Amino acid sequence: MSNQPENLKYAKTHEWARVEDNIVRVGITDFAQSELGDLVYIELPEIGRQLQQAEQCAVVESVKTASDLYSPVAGEVVAINESLEDEPELVNEQAFDTWLFAIKTDQPEQLDELMNYQQYQQMIEE
Repeated sequence: MSNQPENLKYAKTHEWARVEDNIVRVGITDFAQSELGDLVYIELPEIGRQLQQAEQCAVVESVKTASDLYSPVAGEVVAINESLEDEPELVNEQAFDTWLFAIKTDQPEQLDELMNYQQYQQMIEE
């Protein structure tokens, strides 16, 4: 497994969150992509969609299975990574460098409810 960045926050549902001012970029962890296998399709939320924390908002499909993704924070979807429409395998190649969507949050304190790197590591090792 590749090195997991320690500057990210992690959800129990295997999404990572990177904070850039009030924008939260969201992706899936290397552990999640390795469990899923080769990704073949990613359904992303629409720009402008309002999300609640922990709301199902996207789907990743692999050769093995499909898996729901959940928003780590509440807010408005302000961007999606359009390159994933044609190249979902980018997530397999570089899970921590490939964001899926970005949320403008007005509740940044929700990030405090997510796990840090050590807590996430402990969870996936159990």
